[in-house]
Amino acid sequence: MENLSAYQKVQLARHPQRPYFLDYVEHLCPDFVEIHGDRKFGDDAAIVGGFGLFRNTAVCLIGHQKGRDTKQKLYRNFGMPKPEGYRKALRIMKIAEKFGRPIMTFIDTPGAYPGIDAEERGQAEAIAFNLREMSQIRVPIIATVTGEGGSGGALAIGIGDRVNMLECSIYSVIAPESCSAILWRDQNHAAEAAEALKLTPEDLRKYQLIDEIIPEPEGGAQNDPAGMCRQLATVLERQLRELSTVSADKLLDCRYKKFRTMGAFGE
Repeated sequence: MENLSAYQKVQLARHPQRPYFLDYVEHLCPDFVEIHGDRKFGDDAAIVGGFGLFRNTAVCLIGHQKGRDTKQKLYRNFGMPKPEGYRKALRIMKIAEKFGRPIMTFIDTPGAYPGIDAEERGQAEAIAFNLREMSQIRVPIIATVTGEGGSGGALAIGIGDRVNMLECSIYSVIAPESCSAILWRDQNHAAEAAEALKLTPEDLRKYQLIDEIIPEPEGGAQNDPAGMCRQLATVLERQLRELSTVSADKLLDCRYKKFRTMGAFGE
């Protein structure tokens, strides 16, 4: 899939049959127990989180969840979380920290929900608070972009000691169609915008914004979900093993330096 254009990868990242978070959970942690609610407002079905055993290691898993049919899409709000979703995610992370459980997050969202109700309940504050708190959590965090990584809605659960992307996933500050609408006043230049945004795993690895690209089955993860899960599990197991030998103080120091150096450049 090396010859795919940036916009073709955008379309694959959005494929309706692509595995979602709960599909990965079913393979990685069959005994997964979900935790609901943020203890402040309510539950948000666009983010799912809980605990389970991954290859005999107790872990915390959190991810965006989209829907397959119309009913599920509405229930999951198309994978676009509201503030209570991010606060729920952080609540679960704090429980994981308390009991020394590594955290694995799975990113697949067009972005945070921009509706008036979300803004009224502090959408931007919830995202910003997560960024600060995740940077200080004293257990290993592995973040993996499995589909769409849309702006702050993705980054709010994306502060990790390791940041991975599946081969046909994307990670960007804005969708190509929205970028095209801003710059060209229509969406007809989405493919051109996708190239300029540098949103592919190869681009992001080049700029040292992610750590590893995880290969997908031929044609994309939707063609062999079980094979994709096995490939992802192998990478996650290796990274967990590497991070388990690092002290909490060293984890925090490396995590801080990792994100502080992003965007640095010289002339």
